[in-house]
Amino acid sequence: MTRVVRGLSLLFSGVFAGFLVCVLVLENSLRGFGASVYTQVRLVELDALDTLASVTLIPAIVTTVVLAIRARGNDRRMVLVAVALFVVVFATTLAINLPINSDQTAWSVQNPPADWAAVRDRWQLAHLIRTAAALLAFGTLIGSALTHQSQRRTQPTPVLADRP
Repeated sequence: MTRVVRGLSLLFSGVFAGFLVCVLVLENSLRGFGASVYTQVRLVELDALDTLASVTLIPAIVTTVVLAIRARGNDRRMVLVAVALFVVVFATTLAINLPINSDQTAWSVQNPPADWAAVRDRWQLAHLIRTAAALLAFGTLIGSALTHQSQRRTQPTPVLADRP
């Protein structure tokens, strides 16, 4: 069971971190364009990317918490670090990114707000923070899996007594 949970935790956290990196690259590319282009792309992003974030982040958090409950020793500490990093991702998303996303759905491509660049910068900074936290969480989970696998290989196999 723990093996399955670990696999799912790695899968969802890896897909989520990769998704955030792609958005980071796209958002960085948009910095060279004006308000109308930025607004148009953001409206396209907001059409379905929030859903993708939810269907990857929520299972990543749930499976990582379950893994933390099932893990022991140093493995548990590493997994708890990943959980803490996912809390940073979740809190940043709730406090900064989602409110901005909600506001941006009402933006007009023909007439973006005067402070669009400041809003963009705030959203992108928060996104950078959550992307770094998600990548660190994924890396920590990879490290945990490798350490756990290595420990399993080095533990002596119990010898069964010969039966008469």
